[in-house]
Amino acid sequence: MNSLILRTISPFLAALMMLFSVFVLLRGHNEPGGGFIGGLIAASALAIYGIGSGVDTVRRAIVVHPNAIAGAGLFMSALSGLASLPAARPILTGLWWLPTIDGIEIPLSTVLMFDVGVYFVVLGSLASIALTLEEGD
Repeated sequence: MNSLILRTISPFLAALMMLFSVFVLLRGHNEPGGGFIGGLIAASALAIYGIGSGVDTVRRAIVVHPNAIAGAGLFMSALSGLASLPAARPILTGLWWLPTIDGIEIPLSTVLMFDVGVYFVVLGSLASIALTLEEGD
């Protein structure tokens, strides 16, 4: 698409959408759905950036191939599901750690790891589809 307005605003809009997708991912940390919705928003940001600035610009910006991002996310999600086995719990059982840094308790869990993995799977797979479709135009 050859629109001056879209070319001008797409990098800013994509950056804002990526930041919002991380917010949604972390917001869903304690609730289901953060990783999937955040990944959809991030993939939409890359698609808008690709429409405005071109597919080659997006591929240079993300450095790693989208399929590799999806594969890493799938591996991370599977690993988080299997993490409960050494603790003698059923697969996909959430495990929590509460490390304290400077008196601040930071809740970390396999649930967060699973959500981040889902985020990367959705981002990578949808970005791959969107960039392939945009290359065909």
